[in-house]
Amino acid sequence: MVTIIIIAVLVLLVIWGISVQNGLVQKDEISKNALKQINVQQMSRFDALKAIVQMAREYASYESETMIKTMAARNMNAGPNPTAKDIQANEDFLTQVTSRIMAVAEAYPQLKAGENYKQAMEDIKSYEENVRLARMTYNDTVTKFNTAVRQFPGSVVASLLHFPPKDYLEEDRSKADFPTL
Repeated sequence: MVTIIIIAVLVLLVIWGISVQNGLVQKDEISKNALKQINVQQMSRFDALKAIVQMAREYASYESETMIKTMAARNMNAGPNPTAKDIQANEDFLTQVTSRIMAVAEAYPQLKAGENYKQAMEDIKSYEENVRLARMTYNDTVTKFNTAVRQFPGSVVASLLHFPPKDYLEEDRSKADFPTL
């Protein structure tokens, strides 16, 4: 009788452990997907920025050539499993490029007045909003994952199966100062 009780308890512990592990894997995959969605939006924004640089080429050849070389040297694809650090590095780079493009556009009013420029800037704003929403989604999923990893008794399973807490993405407050059209 005691043996049956011990076996039943062990079976329940194994079932519980598998359940916790499955939950952690699910939360981990959701947060990875959220990071990939951010990367997709960043790539779209990068492409829109490249289009603006091409437009700026006829107005400011030196500035546009420098930006084209800088953008060509940068690999925006964070790979199949981007980390929060990769995404943040991409975001920092996009912020720098966007600021430089806006400075060039300010120096050339005819560029800024063009319909293609205006449409590209609207696209960039849309992509930035999508990135902002995706960052919020990622941080929400990380909160759920980190809570599951840190709370007892799930923390025991997480520790045994090497599920470390994930990093949050920080909001870039400098974008609030971006000039608008």
